[in-house]
Order: sequence, then C-alpha cells, then structure tokens
Amino acid sequence: MTFSYRHLYYFWLVAKEGGITRAATRLGIAVQTVSAQVRELERDLGHELLEPAGRRLVLTAAGDAVLRQADQIFALGERLPDVLRDATRSPRVRFAVGISDGVPKLVVNQLLQPVMQVDNLHLLCHEDEFDDLLGDLALHRLDVVFADQAAPPNPNLRVYTHALGVSALAWYAPASLHLAAKRDFPQSLSRTPVLLPTRHAAVRMRLDRWFERENIQPHIVGEFEDSALLATFGAAGMGVFPAPVWSDRDLTLRHKLKRLGPCAGVEEEFFLICTERKVAHPLVQRLLSAHA
Repeated sequence: MTFSYRHLYYFWLVAKEGGITRAATRLGIAVQTVSAQVRELERDLGHELLEPAGRRLVLTAAGDAVLRQADQIFALGERLPDVLRDATRSPRVRFAVGISDGVPKLVVNQLLQPVMQVDNLHLLCHEDEFDDLLGDLALHRLDVVFADQAAPPNPNLRVYTHALGVSALAWYAPASLHLAAKRDFPQSLSRTPVLLPTRHAAVRMRLDRWFERENIQPHIVGEFEDSALLATFGAAGMGVFPAPVWSDRDLTLRHKLKRLGPCAGVEEEFFLICTERKVAHPLVQRLLSAHA
C-alpha cells in the first residue's frame, strides 16, 4: 500500500480543524482541492475516513485510527528543527568523577573549579567508599577519583595516583559556641561539644594523635562519614569541628561559622587517581595542571 504524505497531511488538518472549509482556509487553497486530496487518500487506503453527520463531517472508525497515527507522524515532524539544532551543537563533554566519602565536599568543589567553565560540560559525580570507587575506575566506569589517600599498590589494579595538594586544618565553631570554645583554645575542646569525621577518613587518625599531643580528651558528641553532613550539623550549633582551610571561605561566608584557630601540625592530603600513567583525558590534564 502506498499513499501520499501530503494527502495524509490534508486529512489530518481537516480532522484537527473540524471541517474541510477551515482546513482550506488554514492552507490557503480551494475547498475543492482539499476535498479531492482527502478522497485520494481514502482511495489509496481502501477505507472511508470521513462520513457526513448532519451538516458536519465526522471520523469513521478507520479515520480515527489513521488520525492517531498521523498525530504521531506530524508530532515527530514538528520536533525536527529541535532535533537538528541539538545535533549541530558542540557535543557534550562527559566527565565522570568518583568522590571518596572521606573527602570534604567543599574541597571537591574547589578542586573541580578548573573544569567547571568547560563548554558543554556534563559532570557526573559519584560518592562511595574508596575501594569501591577504585574498582569502578579500573572498569572505566569513572574517569577519575578524588580521595584523601593514595591508591594502594596492587598489580591487579592498574591505577595511578597524582598528588593535588595539602591543606592545613583549622577548627570552626557556630556563633553559639564560639565564645566558650575560644577561651583557653584548644584545651576548651575537652568541654565544648566536638564533631569529628569517622575513622574511615584518613585524617581522623591524625586528629586522634593531635588530641594526644595536646593532652586533650575531646568532648565528642557526633561522628560523621559525610563531611557535608558534619558541616551542616556544626553550622546548626551541634558542635565545633575541624576542616581544611581550603574550605575556609565557604565555611565562614556561606555557613556563617567562625574560625577558632589552627589544628597545629595536622594536614589533609588530596589525590587524583586515574587509570593512565601518562594522562590523556583533557579534563584530567587541566585539573593536574591547575593544581601542579
């Protein structure tokens, strides 16, 4: 069976406009022409599509079925300009990033800034435990992993670690606890409520050693795997907490926290891990160059 899509279009307009006269007016052609085109389509299909009902034309059962198909056909046609516009745009730059759950999220935001202005960037961020992220990286489900520790030596896991930098730690307090914590700091941490990362974070062991050196028995009221959650509870007044000074601006301006003082001698390291010894991915190269 063959038929003309022009004939189908005329029929579709007749059905949508509610009559041949209205369809002819919309098309700017004679009523007789539209009527002839619809009859031609009926002959091609072997079914009547319209039938008189008083002074009107209504769809037959066949006409209703044809109209449903025509709706889909011409809806696709209406989308064609958008499809062409999307197809001729620059392709999206997909960048899949794994974030170890021990890495402060405010620091990740800062580390990613060198690529955030890339045209058509499509950033995919996945947070998970360190070992699971390394597995996804080795299977090329991720382009890079941000972590607070280097990848362990493993001949079966061909991944490579690149140091991004080191940030000193400082203590931050909500306004409600700032004055009390500021007196006799850092000894005040033995009586002021303290929030800490759980031991899954590489920096937790360094913090525990710092407490020992300072002869402080911290008043720990909360431990968090998620650093963003820790900062949220801290900002809400639950306790004071340590954070990398790299995130100082966000903590003091956005979260309205006050900086108590340094966590002397304690630093947090940040690493980028990928599957290439000689990096080829342009966005990974940009990150490494920015943090060199």
